[in-house]
Amino acid sequence: MDFVANENALKILINKELEYELPYLWIRDNCPCNECRVEETQEKRFMLNSVPVDLRPRNIDVNEKNIQILWPDGHETSISFQDIKTLGKPRKPGKDLWSNNFIPSYYDWDDFLQNNDIAIGAISDFSAKGAIVIKEAPCVPNSLEELAPRLGPIREVLFERIHNVPMKGHVYNIAHTSLELPPHNDFASYTWPPSVQALHMLENECEGGKSIIVDGYAVLRDLRDDCSEYFDILSTFSVPFREFDEENETYANEPMIRLNSENEITGFRFSNQLMQMIDPQKKNVSSFYEAYHELCNRVNSEKYKSRFRLEAGHILLVHGHRILHGRDEFKPDGKRHLQDAYYEMDNIENNLFLLKNLGN
Repeated sequence: MDFVANENALKILINKELEYELPYLWIRDNCPCNECRVEETQEKRFMLNSVPVDLRPRNIDVNEKNIQILWPDGHETSISFQDIKTLGKPRKPGKDLWSNNFIPSYYDWDDFLQNNDIAIGAISDFSAKGAIVIKEAPCVPNSLEELAPRLGPIREVLFERIHNVPMKGHVYNIAHTSLELPPHNDFASYTWPPSVQALHMLENECEGGKSIIVDGYAVLRDLRDDCSEYFDILSTFSVPFREFDEENETYANEPMIRLNSENEITGFRFSNQLMQMIDPQKKNVSSFYEAYHELCNRVNSEKYKSRFRLEAGHILLVHGHRILHGRDEFKPDGKRHLQDAYYEMDNIENNLFLLKNLGN
């Protein structure tokens, strides 16, 4: 192992090949000592503007395990290569994209809540594929509250904490009818829609009404590969969404595709029923509608739809920023009662981390 110190960065070489290039400001900012960190919490205490922007070390020592730096003010920093290596490892499970041959895995209610190993497997599966089914759940209203130990607290939204979808009652959404419900994700009308939805079937005696799920990330991956210009429009053109009744209104004006700084897909906002009229004088409206037409073709294609029936006692769990859900039309010839509630993926993946490290 060798190193080269230039004007503003330290280069680490292994067999004469560049392994790391570490800016001096990065090294100073990440000093792990108790003076630079809150000892009890390991939160960063050091503030970067307390050193000059052209900071350079007074002395550098590199061995197989650590980088040792002495700074001009006498402060010493030691950073281990093991800590640097872990930065390149993913913190969360990767995404397994799927199409119409996908059937979500089923997990028993009691096992999911009581067996940590099964919960780890189920949540890992959910994080990777975006959908699982919990079976043998109590057919009792508000049982979704009992999932909090695994999923975290319910994310409350307007229109009920635990939302009822019976065939009769307060009708403000197509889901409250027996009509076909096209693939969508809920509350596209929120600036930050709920990222996880649990749909709990309490009763289902009606003919028809099979559940539909679509992997939105798979749809968008293929759209990007086939029609990159449409993908670019849909990731930059803001679209208005609104959900309301006599007492509430939620409204957001956001692109349908959300990307991170690496241009990776991190969110899909699609709800034909909540999409509102767009100002026709807005720039690129015509181009948007061409792209949206192609997107609708793909979302509604049988290529991407997975169908199965939710029976009483089944809970369909979906990643709301990725998976679109819907159902076929059904005949209102028996009892049918669905409840749903929302959670946040951050909380679920936090619980996965805690479960995995429970025995460490």
